[in-house]
Amino acid sequence: MNWKTICFAGAASFAITLGAAHADTQQALRFGVEAAYPPFESKTPSGQLEGFDIDIGNAVCQRIKMKCVWVENSFDGLIPALQARKFDVINSAMNITDKRKQAIDFTPPIYVMPIQLVAKRGSNLQPTTASLKGKSVGVLQGSTQEDFVRKHWAKEGVQIVTYQSQDQIFADLSAGRLDGGVQEVQTAIDGFLAKPEGRDFDFAGPPVSDPSTLGEGTGFGLRKNDAALKAKIAAALDEMKKDGTLSQLSQKYFKRDIIAK
Repeated sequence: MNWKTICFAGAASFAITLGAAHADTQQALRFGVEAAYPPFESKTPSGQLEGFDIDIGNAVCQRIKMKCVWVENSFDGLIPALQARKFDVINSAMNITDKRKQAIDFTPPIYVMPIQLVAKRGSNLQPTTASLKGKSVGVLQGSTQEDFVRKHWAKEGVQIVTYQSQDQIFADLSAGRLDGGVQEVQTAIDGFLAKPEGRDFDFAGPPVSDPSTLGEGTGFGLRKNDAALKAKIAAALDEMKKDGTLSQLSQKYFKRDIIAK
């Protein structure tokens, strides 16, 4: 090997090392996620994160040239963990509400998903206090669904049961320990109704509605003093709306466009 070859090999090795070092030192964007809410965020059998929100987050990181890091956390603890700087952004199907905006900031709404009661087929239950009085209804702890049912149903004799994961609600529905569950429509379909354990269940009545508790759609949550990061992420999301990226992801997961206009 002559000296030119040695120099070339050395330069190439240096470039590879430099590239690896750049990848390792690339600024990280830490997303907080509760990975038990398919099809928005969940885990494969091998433990890999997957879902609609996961794909959106990865696409945002690519646009703003940051490295995605995912930090798992219980849903009801996401806002305290964000404030404690355990991660930078909440990306976990979190609806934008006035109550939450008192504690954190949000990007503009990314998508809107209806929220609906699920009950056993033939139960004739409806999402009203008259129908549900004396019945037990499960909701995800810390969710907008919990805010809704506590405001509208709890004082009228409906028993509200909170859970740390959506899977626990579906398990208790299937076992007969709950009369109903309130959750986002697609989560009910993919996480329960389309599975064997949900074959005897269906949506009961129309979607519930109350902007004051259920919010104005889903967005990313950020700390109030992170205005620069919020602006960068919001710009990337806006680009993804305009070029159709978000709508394509919506079609992939839901066979329809749920992106906020």
